[in-house]
Amino acid sequence: MKRFLLSLLPFLLISAADTPQKAYVEKFAAYAVNEMYRSGVPASITLAQGMLESRNGLSDLAAKGNNHLGIKCHTDWKGATMRVDDETRGECFRVYDSAYQSFQDHSDFLRYRSRYHFLFDYEITDYKAWAYGLKKAGYATDPQYPAKLIKLIEENDLARFDRMKPSDFEPVAQLEEEEILESTPDKAARKVKVKKVRKRARAAKSEAPAVEEIPESPTVMEEPRPVANEEFSFPLARKVYTQNGVPFVYAERGDTYASLAASYNLFPKEILRFNDLEVSEELLPGTMVYLQAKKKQTRRGLDKYIVEEDGESLRDICQHFGVRQSAIVKLNVFSSTHRLREGDTILLRK
Repeated sequence: MKRFLLSLLPFLLISAADTPQKAYVEKFAAYAVNEMYRSGVPASITLAQGMLESRNGLSDLAAKGNNHLGIKCHTDWKGATMRVDDETRGECFRVYDSAYQSFQDHSDFLRYRSRYHFLFDYEITDYKAWAYGLKKAGYATDPQYPAKLIKLIEENDLARFDRMKPSDFEPVAQLEEEEILESTPDKAARKVKVKKVRKRARAAKSEAPAVEEIPESPTVMEEPRPVANEEFSFPLARKVYTQNGVPFVYAERGDTYASLAASYNLFPKEILRFNDLEVSEELLPGTMVYLQAKKKQTRRGLDKYIVEEDGESLRDICQHFGVRQSAIVKLNVFSSTHRLREGDTILLRK
């Protein structure tokens, strides 16, 4: 009996080493690191969430729908879906062509929804703050969600991926193509999916930054900073800041658009036009008032905004990001009576 157990030992060791968790990490670490550099979400957090939400890639949702992060349909999803019993029966979940698209959508979900903005103030290596922050923001209802993520990160040493770069792995486009070829039996569907991957890879390569840098606070407004006097033609009557490269001031008690126009040598109609107004309105303290025409689109890396609740004002969103309302209406093909709804995706750049 003893000899029989000893003969099984090598096989038991191999089986223990090749766990579903280890296999998941080896297969998807490159995706998580690439997304960390694209969006600013720690690779350790993405991997831990993927392992937890997809049961290490073995859930029906992951296996059949390539949905590894448990993203539900919401009102803005236009792609394929599948019904899965989750908190309630038959809930609608998103379906993707590949696991990598699930990882990308997860990054965008956190990056472009305002309730997650504060997460990007945390250090990329502070996985504990991210884990508790996700629970605070409402990503999951399980009170043990942060503890489960932290346990997965520490037991599998996932924090090491927060110190890696995309260049430490094979190109994700190549990995995604291999994944599609392996998981898509239908030849015609496989061809279409691979074509999409190659097209996205070419587009990403043309826009890639020269140096690999993790974006900081990708969803929040630029840190307001004073601008130099010589940069603009108006006098600096008070501190001037920039958003999206456009100068603005914060309104103070007693200010009107007319008084600010006079202070900065502008015509009243000019300052209204710069701020997407046709007629003047009450100016509350703290309101951003632009002193030059806003840009037609946002800076690269901040390409869309997801509406958090019905009735949000498109003008307020455009003021927040320093872009012209007319340009955003044209870019999104909105009608003059378009009303924003929760989950709507607003493109902010081409």
